[in-house]
Amino acid sequence: MKKIIYLTVFFGLFACSKNPVKPPTKLLDEETMENILYDIAILQAAKINAPDILLANKIEAKDYIYKKYKIDSTTFHQNNRYYAAEVNNYKHMHKRILARLEKHQNTKK
Repeated sequence: MKKIIYLTVFFGLFACSKNPVKPPTKLLDEETMENILYDIAILQAAKINAPDILLANKIEAKDYIYKKYKIDSTTFHQNNRYYAAEVNNYKHMHKRILARLEKHQNTKK
């Protein structure tokens, strides 16, 4: 019984030490991924609060992101999945994004 418990703990620690998701073929650096997530947050806020601006300028959020960063939907989703698998790092990315959004909001007041 002790062996099973030790093996479970050992494999549990080993499994948590590495990202379980393989890096995508086109791996975006963390800063670029953070910038993409920041832009997505801005576009989602604009879609909710001022949809007329996006419509008037014919901006489709997904297309805008893909064009700006020269990626496709598969690249985005693979990278998002890869970074999200590292929960603590992904959490810190989102904290930095939130701080940027708050800073941006405070400069507009």
